[in-house]
Amino acid sequence: MDMEKVERKEMLVDDDGRVRTGTVWTATTHSITAVIGSGVLALPWSVAQMGWVLGPIALIGCAYITYYTAVLLSDCYRTPDPVHGKRNHTYMDVVRSCLGPRNVVVCGLAQYAILWGTMVGYTITTATSIMAVARTDCHHYRGHDAACVSSGTMYMVAFGLVEVALSQLPSLEKLTIISVVAAVMSCTYSFVGLFLSAAKLASNHGARGTLLGVKIGAAAGVSASTKTWHALQALGNIAFAYTYSMLLIEIQDTVKSPPSENVTMKRASFYGIGVTTIFYVSLGCVGYAAFGNAAPGNVLTGFDEPFWLVDVANVAVVVHLVGAYQVYAQPIFACYEKWLGARWPDSAFFHHEYAVRLPLLGGGRAVRFTMCKLVLRTAFVAATTLVSMMLPFFNAVLGLLGAIAFWPLTVYFPVTMYIAQAKVEPGSRKWVALQALNVGALVVSLLAAVGSVADMVQRLGHVTIFQTQL
Repeated sequence: MDMEKVERKEMLVDDDGRVRTGTVWTATTHSITAVIGSGVLALPWSVAQMGWVLGPIALIGCAYITYYTAVLLSDCYRTPDPVHGKRNHTYMDVVRSCLGPRNVVVCGLAQYAILWGTMVGYTITTATSIMAVARTDCHHYRGHDAACVSSGTMYMVAFGLVEVALSQLPSLEKLTIISVVAAVMSCTYSFVGLFLSAAKLASNHGARGTLLGVKIGAAAGVSASTKTWHALQALGNIAFAYTYSMLLIEIQDTVKSPPSENVTMKRASFYGIGVTTIFYVSLGCVGYAAFGNAAPGNVLTGFDEPFWLVDVANVAVVVHLVGAYQVYAQPIFACYEKWLGARWPDSAFFHHEYAVRLPLLGGGRAVRFTMCKLVLRTAFVAATTLVSMMLPFFNAVLGLLGAIAFWPLTVYFPVTMYIAQAKVEPGSRKWVALQALNVGALVVSLLAAVGSVADMVQRLGHVTIFQTQL
């Protein structure tokens, strides 16, 4: 009996000594969790900027590109052979194996830029959700005509203080509970948003919206330039909602074989992105049909009743982002702390550990930290919060993040690595098609970035710094 257990365990051990138990279904679940996030809240507004013709096309087009490049990236998990080659455990490992160390630097800059940008976006989104709760409760108890105005600046400061405290905890990014909570919370506010939009659509007795989206003219209060910037920004919002490639290799690294990991991951990507696309198209289009061209930037801010359900959705957003913020922040902390520690190996500031016992932890456990961790992490979170207060534009920030991440991480690196891995012949039909996809994605990213930055500049002329409003 014991021999059978040993033999069974040996069968589970992979060629690198690790035991992997992931299946197509666990990988699909991870894929859905990785894709669905706060970006989903901007989809009705994004469809409104492009209308019934271009909006759904953009949603489905970004989904197809994300899936296609995910298939290419799945074949690069092992190098040089996609079935029997050496494993690469992270996205940057794949870049190093396929393209060399110089490209790792470029990839790292893109990844850390999107990580930090997402922290800024999460700070703004959290303040928006808390303001929505305050406004919804005010309208419920004081009447819908009451002047319920609140500033999000203090909410951002409070969120920053919470994140400063959480940033001092060790290995927070490894806590499984964060992924579980993120999945539950993101599903909660996403489904509530879809339900409320469907209910509003039903009460309207007909779909709203136009073929080309928000109209230009004095009556609509929208100039041609604003329409253009918003349409381009909407492309970035949709691209941000489909951010997935950065985590694909890490998900694939949990999958057991046989069948080979790339086969399993391709199926998981098809199911995961397929389910996500159905949901995104449903929320984007139902939300647009419910609100028409007046769709709010964050769909949850468009509802007041039932106030308790709206509050549940907005609180779910806040709970999700409190934990998710650290998932994005911890890799940045680890990167610069490792570099600084190696640069000054004898400095007590970077290496001497202090221990503080906290009664709340129980069991006499202590929180251990260095002065580097205390000072620099606090300063980093404070700086991020300050930038968020200076740029309190939910849709513009999401659009810029999508633009930054879409071309390099979703298209360029997967396509270029696949060409190197599969030895695609330069000048061949397949090579030309892949390079055309590369150039097309670059143009989309540049346009989305220009639209988002132009909208920020335009808005900065009409807002007061450090005064965040819904």
